[in-house]
Amino acid sequence: MTNSPERPTPPGEYECCESGCSPCVWDTYYEELNAWNAAQMAAKAEQAAETELAEEVAEDG
Repeated sequence: MTNSPERPTPPGEYECCESGCSPCVWDTYYEELNAWNAAQMAAKAEQAAETELAEEVAEDG
């Protein structure tokens, strides 16, 4: 997986005021983390499909 974005960094302890902000820095972090995980899974699936296609072409060639 080339050119994949870096995994989101969790907020530092000092970044959350614990006063129930909406959205909280933790809410934003988890949204970004879920999006990053989904992108990683999609990239892995795409890479697996490309590998499978290349193997089929090699077998037929």
